Amino acid sequence: MYLTVDGTRIYAYSAGHDIDPARPAVVFIHGAANDHSVWALQSRYFAYHGWNMLAVDLPGHGRSGGTALSDIGALADWTRALLDAAGIAKAALVGHSMGSLVALETAARFPERISRIALIGTAVPMPVSEPLLAASKADDHVAYDLINAFAHSPGGHLGGNRVPGVWTTGNNMRLMERSGPGVLFADFSACNSYLAGLDAAQQVRCPALLVLGRRDQMTPLRAAKDVAARLANATTVTVDGAGHALMAERPDAVLDALIQFMHKDRK
Repeated sequence: MYLTVDGTRIYAYSAGHDIDPARPAVVFIHGAANDHSVWALQSRYFAYHGWNMLAVDLPGHGRSGGTALSDIGALADWTRALLDAAGIAKAALVGHSMGSLVALETAARFPERISRIALIGTAVPMPVSEPLLAASKADDHVAYDLINAFAHSPGGHLGGNRVPGVWTTGNNMRLMERSGPGVLFADFSACNSYLAGLDAAQQVRCPALLVLGRRDQMTPLRAAKDVAARLANATTVTVDGAGHALMAERPDAVLDALIQFMHKDRK
């Protein structure tokens, strides 16, 4: 479906379902230079199992119009506006990488609108190296090459996708290459400049889930320890063999963790 958010036409995948106020809601937020398609398995499950589900393309990404926002706080404000546009009073947020920072900040700013958060492949803070920032600013393809190299576990580079014939790293490369000029730099700038994450975590009181890849080189396990410690009600799930691209490399493990978390203690 398409929604108008802050005057801009925004795409949100809903599996063809309309919003039903009687159902709980979950919003999936992608990472840098990605779009809603990274949530293919997880989003469809919730859409067909009793949830209002939106897997959004952030501004300037995928099918959405507008310009990519280079500030996590602005993206959190935008997420609240998205809920307003969709007519959703309260939602769970599931974010990957940059999207996990958006989910965290949104829950801290607007606790009355967020029921729980799931942070996939997260790190707080989430610094980006100067060479990678420079390459993304220049729209140099080497930025995509470096991301693809470090986002996947050794096994992910060899293959082994659960869907026969699917090329995991090739799919990720084509997804990133569809990004418009400046999008990756805006996303990396948002991650790199977000210094309020640990303070935000201390303000969050809703249930939180961290799903982390044991072989993640971009947001390694140790980088999530501080945020996990500051969240008042956090559960951590570590996925063996997974790198940063958890939804591609271990889609079933991510979905299983989300199912258990979303239904735990839900009235």
